[in-house]
Amino acid sequence: MSAIKPAPAAGRRTRLTVRVAFVLANAALAVVFVQQAVAPSLLSSASSSDDRHRALGEENGYVPEGVTVFDAGVPAVANLDPALLGALRRAGTVARDDGVEFVVNSGWRSAAYQEELLSEAVAQYGSKEEAARWVATPDKSPHVSGHAIDLGREAAGWLSKHGGAYGLCQIYANEAWHYELRPDAVTHGCPAPYADPTQDPGGQS
Repeated sequence: MSAIKPAPAAGRRTRLTVRVAFVLANAALAVVFVQQAVAPSLLSSASSSDDRHRALGEENGYVPEGVTVFDAGVPAVANLDPALLGALRRAGTVARDDGVEFVVNSGWRSAAYQEELLSEAVAQYGSKEEAARWVATPDKSPHVSGHAIDLGREAAGWLSKHGGAYGLCQIYANEAWHYELRPDAVTHGCPAPYADPTQDPGGQS
């Protein structure tokens, strides 16, 4: 008399494995469909935002790709405070020897451009209070007054090590790209950055 009957258990395991694989495959497909549905909307939003900025024109502070602190013909650079621009160009000249270009993402902005950025920030973050951690009103922004610049990643990285020698300091911990002139830093070093612009009594981003 035979006591070996493994087939039913093996069959159940096989069916369970197939069901699990089917569920996982469906879940993976669902993720793909969600990504395909969401990604175009995100790209479309970023594209439309850039289109609006471009429409404001260079005369309002729009910065074309590849602009550096040496491009005097671009208002976002030319309208910077002369002392800040001078320090940036001195530092940028030395940084070039290290293979680093001081690419400008944003410099001087008109009040109209700043207002556009603020409106976008409120829409993105859901409230004026949260948006204020990133974008200021035109009357408070050092970008509008020409006293701040946002630099590309390599330039910001170089300045994080050498900027104090030129009086160029990162002002906000949440904005590694944002630099302003602090002349005392040449002898005393840069002050500790504020957590975000709302903590700065002297101005905002």
